Amino acid sequence: MTSSFSRWACVLGLLTSVACSDSPPDDVDPVDGGNVTDGGSTDAGGGSDAGGGGDAGSGGGADATVAGATSLPFPTLHHLTVEWAFSGDANANGVVTVRYRIAGTTVWREALPLRRVAAGSNEGFSWAGRHSGSVFDLQPGTTYELELTLTDPDGGTTTRTTNATTRPLPVPMANAPIKAVTPATFASVAASAQPGDILQLGAGTYAGFDWSRSGTEGKPIIVRGTTGVVINGAINVFTQAYVHLEGLTVNGRIRFNGSKHMVIQRCAINASSTYGGDGIVTFTRAENAYIADNVVTGLTQWAEASLGVSGDNLGEGIAVTGPGHVILHNRVTGFRDGISLLEDDEAVDQFSIDILNNDLTGNADDGIEADFCFHNCRIVRNRLTNNFIAVSSQPGLGGPTYFVRNAIYNAVHVAFKLYRGSTGDVLLHNTVVKHGDAFGIYAGRPVAHLYARNNLFLGGPGGTFNGYSSGTGRVLHVPDLEVATSSLDHDGVGSTTDTLTGRLGASTFSSLQTLRTGTSEQHAVQVDLTAFASTVAYPAAPLTLYAKPDLRIRADSAAANAGQPLPNINEGFTGLSPDLGAFEAGVDLPVYGPR
Repeated sequence: MTSSFSRWACVLGLLTSVACSDSPPDDVDPVDGGNVTDGGSTDAGGGSDAGGGGDAGSGGGADATVAGATSLPFPTLHHLTVEWAFSGDANANGVVTVRYRIAGTTVWREALPLRRVAAGSNEGFSWAGRHSGSVFDLQPGTTYELELTLTDPDGGTTTRTTNATTRPLPVPMANAPIKAVTPATFASVAASAQPGDILQLGAGTYAGFDWSRSGTEGKPIIVRGTTGVVINGAINVFTQAYVHLEGLTVNGRIRFNGSKHMVIQRCAINASSTYGGDGIVTFTRAENAYIADNVVTGLTQWAEASLGVSGDNLGEGIAVTGPGHVILHNRVTGFRDGISLLEDDEAVDQFSIDILNNDLTGNADDGIEADFCFHNCRIVRNRLTNNFIAVSSQPGLGGPTYFVRNAIYNAVHVAFKLYRGSTGDVLLHNTVVKHGDAFGIYAGRPVAHLYARNNLFLGGPGGTFNGYSSGTGRVLHVPDLEVATSSLDHDGVGSTTDTLTGRLGASTFSSLQTLRTGTSEQHAVQVDLTAFASTVAYPAAPLTLYAKPDLRIRADSAAANAGQPLPNINEGFTGLSPDLGAFEAGVDLPVYGPR
């Protein structure tokens, strides 16, 4: 029999199926959001080390956890990454819970437990064993106290506390000098720019330029546009620091290879084929970029011939590699990929990255391509309408890679592309309405350590588009799911075919009852399009550029009060339990795209 601790940990989804060989008690309702062993990645980059605490467990040999170093690498404005290395724990039943509070206050709040990461490798990358996770939706420029408690019934139990500070919003230096610039004087003023300067561009047409001056912390150099400023060509900012580009209209591309603390905000970028059709990109490792409130428009048309990786499409709307980037409130339309990380040997230190509140439409391959995320990439509250694939994790390199409260409508092929042996993806409170299979993953390789809770998946009759099938109307179809390391539950599923069929790993189902009894989806509910408070049409013609629907649910629908409470994710729900999908019934919609 498992211990009392292990029973609770199994109910919380924090332990492997081996450690959870006994069934949890029937009268215990799951209340938290951890999971089984995941993969992850060894970090590089700055963060806070934590120490202290003591061992509260007895010796357990190879089953005991030996706690290593803790770190909080590359804080962003709204999230903290938490890493705790370990060795031992051969039976995989160690758990790390997290509490946090603003430093100097008294009230603790609970965060999601860290994900337990097993050492692994994939696609030429390897990672060390550790516990890893994020604290969500914090205030910028604020110091937080964290209490991390590692619990292992076999030994190694310990508690540590540490402080970490989120990044502040990037702002000009106080009383910064403003230097007026015209097209005729730009080159000379730029050549003499000093940290703290604001170069205010007057109306006119400017040529693209290479920028070679850096600001310093608290004293950024700002190149700011006013009404009537147009840049024709590319802006290149290579290996610089603390440079801000604000309010510019750029007919070309912005590239910031190797730069740190780059800010690109309130710009309009119109892609050009001269520069590969890209919008805002770094093709080498950069750090801590802030890319916000931009309108990025590409050259790719929404047509069948454009769809897929080999389609007639062009350009990356926003593409980054390196840690600490914040990409939020952008509107990105008409690219091959809307927002993406780099892939394969171009991917460097892709962790602690926030992709938040963006509005993505008409992208012919991936709306958001979070491929080769090492860990703690947070794809949260984005709206994805009329994209071939909504979001991609191809692959996640151990995880966690978080997809939280994304609203997805008319993803033609798949909503979530978890391919190439993706490991450690976490899907919480997403809403999907699409053609064909509501949640289909056709990977051909194991989908491992997948954790899903409180999502809303609706599909219907399928078809084929530029050689790619959208599926046949199955609600959950993940035949390559590694069931022993994955956990899906509390999801709402439905199909306009009036059937409820699919497959998770080797288990097939043909009704809600067989889904509940034959898979981990013991608390799944069946939903249809009437679950929404507004009329939501089935996207029967995916090559249509549909208007962006309101995907908030009715308070009396089957999706209401059907979710699992998840600390730091769905606190403040109004009913008996959280609602399924991206929104609580009756709440205001988030702001998507530029503010």
